[in-house]
Amino acid sequence: MPATPAWPPQSTPRLFVETELAPGPLRIDGPPAHYLVQVMRMKAGDPVKLFDDRTGEWLGVAQAVGKRDLVLDVTEKLREREPVPDLWLCAAPIKKGRIDWVVEKACELGVARVAPVLTRRAVVDKLNLDRLRSHMIEAAEQCGRTALPELVEPVKLPAMLRDWPNERTLFFADETGGLPALDVMRAHPGPGAILIGPEGGFDSEERDAIRAHPRAVGIALGPRILRAETAAAAAVSLWMGAVGDW
Repeated sequence: MPATPAWPPQSTPRLFVETELAPGPLRIDGPPAHYLVQVMRMKAGDPVKLFDDRTGEWLGVAQAVGKRDLVLDVTEKLREREPVPDLWLCAAPIKKGRIDWVVEKACELGVARVAPVLTRRAVVDKLNLDRLRSHMIEAAEQCGRTALPELVEPVKLPAMLRDWPNERTLFFADETGGLPALDVMRAHPGPGAILIGPEGGFDSEERDAIRAHPRAVGIALGPRILRAETAAAAAVSLWMGAVGDW
């Protein structure tokens, strides 16, 4: 007998929705509807995988497809929302395009929170958080994630250090020297955060303030000079391999 095809197929499109999902009808309009109807050419009876960052991933089946909207029948939960390692990425804003890449990779790698931190040498002092969130959503849709990083408003470095939670280790990527990152991270396996500076690095006063913080630990990311976005991805990857869920 021929094998029964998998349902839903692996090629089924995935879509993030803001509405908390539950069995029943769900109307989709706006850009998501354009993607499903005009790009994916969805027709009645076609499946779509849905996730809401709260309840997990669900199966929806197209019931009524219009030119600008469609109605899905949410039929069953496919899986629960994934557990997320307790890691924050605190990164200084960098140029458009590069910061988009940072938040995209932070989502793919499993970061729980992205917290932009404003520093003196940062060439960017304003961020379009809606655009950054869109990049994270697209990454989660493509990579099969059921959870999104929390994206918070930018905060100045002194305020971040002042209000830092006592239970969370701050791994400071110090370009002037630090202990090997893997050794330090394995020695501090609890809730963590990675602090990455701007293209020009932290100035001397900022570096002294970070080093003086009781929860900050300087780390080295190897013998090569890394750009800010590369350092962020490298440090997150090391933490995930050392004490995360890899």
